[in-house]
Parts: sequence; C-alpha cells; structure tokens
Amino acid sequence: MGFELLVADLHHRYGSLSVLEDIGFTIRQGEILAIVGPSGCGKSTLLGILGGLIAPTRGTVAIRGALPADSLNPFTYIFQDFALLPWRTVAANVSLPLEHQPLARAERDARVADALQRTGLTEFAQALPKQLSGGMRQRVGIARALVVKPAILLMDEPLSSLDAQTRELLMEDFEALWARENTTGAYVTHNLDEALRMADRIMILRRRPGRIREIVAVPIPRAERRQPAAARTLQALHEQLWSHIREEAELADREIADG
Repeated sequence: MGFELLVADLHHRYGSLSVLEDIGFTIRQGEILAIVGPSGCGKSTLLGILGGLIAPTRGTVAIRGALPADSLNPFTYIFQDFALLPWRTVAANVSLPLEHQPLARAERDARVADALQRTGLTEFAQALPKQLSGGMRQRVGIARALVVKPAILLMDEPLSSLDAQTRELLMEDFEALWARENTTGAYVTHNLDEALRMADRIMILRRRPGRIREIVAVPIPRAERRQPAAARTLQALHEQLWSHIREEAELADREIADG
C-alpha cells in the first residue's frame, strides 16, 4: 500500500508576522512535489516544518502507512549550500548521519559505499571537499542524504548555487536516481523550468502570508519531458505558473530593492 505524507491546517507565525496560513496537502509515495512562489511566501519555513526543524504554530504533519523497512530517517534534507564538514573526507561526510545509529561497522561501511556508488563518488571517497567542484560537493550532500535511505527527501533549492552546466548535470542525476528508486520528496525552487522538469505536481504559494494558490499536475512522464513533443505542453504550464506568480514577484522585488 505504501505511505503518504499528510499536512493539515498548517499555520505559522514569527511573533506578529503570519508566514503560513491554512496549508494542507498530501505527498504520495513515489511523488515529487515542487513548492514555488515569490520571495517571502514561506517556502523554506514550510520545508523546515515538514522535517521537524520548526514547530508550527498550528496544524499537523503526519505519515500514514508503513515506511520502507531499511529507512533510518523519515525525512532527510538536501541543502543549497552543501553543508559539508571541510576537515572530513567525502566518505566521512557521507557517514556522518550514521554515527548515532546502532549499526554494525560492516553495515555502516556498506551503506556508505552504496551511497557513494549511487551518486558516482566512489573514486572520490578519500578526497576533501575543497578538492571537489561545486557539483561534486553537492553530490556529496545528496549521498549523505541517501545513506540513511530516507522515506522522504526535503530539498531546499539544491541546485540554485550551481552554474548552468553543473545544474543540468545534477538534474540528469536526479532524474536517473528518482527513476531507479521511486523517490518521494518535496522540492523547493524559484526556477519554474526546474520545477516542471523535476516534479510530478507543483504547489504555488501566495506571498506572505503563504497560502496555497493552486496545485498543478505535470501530465507528461518525467522521462519524456525533454522530447520535442512535450515542449508545447510544458510552455503552456510555465505560462500558467508564471501568471500566478508574476504580480507578487514584482512586489517582492520592489520590497527587497526598497529595503
């Protein structure tokens, strides 16, 4: 039967500032939900609430159904800034989430080796982060997330700090990984093209306080989205998404500039 992530009646405030209001949605097992919206709509706050880093002012986040038997963490983050320990090797960074788990050394080593292999990092196991490119450092962050075999990946703009060519390579890596492993996740991004390529559904948040404006399904299988036949449908979806965001994005841009 699998599992679902259920979010209901979610509200959050920072003092007198209302950041999120009346948020409710479901992520099904094997689904990637992208979260988009103008600056200040609460995307990263929402992701923090999903992962348990932030306690919501009101509302619930729950998992219904059985998690995979080999999953050590229900949720694991992939951050935009890599968040690696510079004095630890690639393998040691990847093993970090396992060090508080009651695992035998052999199982821990096997999990690290598997995560490195899945992300193309096996030959870099003993390298330090400073010896790697930005794309390779982000692959270490991905491997570190995968080593606990999380039920749900929480991705906070994981490609935003990379150049265009590296971002393209990482998107291809994500596509291959998700196709192999039926990944479940929430993917925060400002990039609508990235959302259309990566996600099964796209949730648009209004600007502060963040409310759900619409949830848009991407009807083309992920493996077919780069084919010419998909271009017209994806362009229409891009225009639909942008029409919901543009006015509030302009307001956010003026507010940031004025500030």
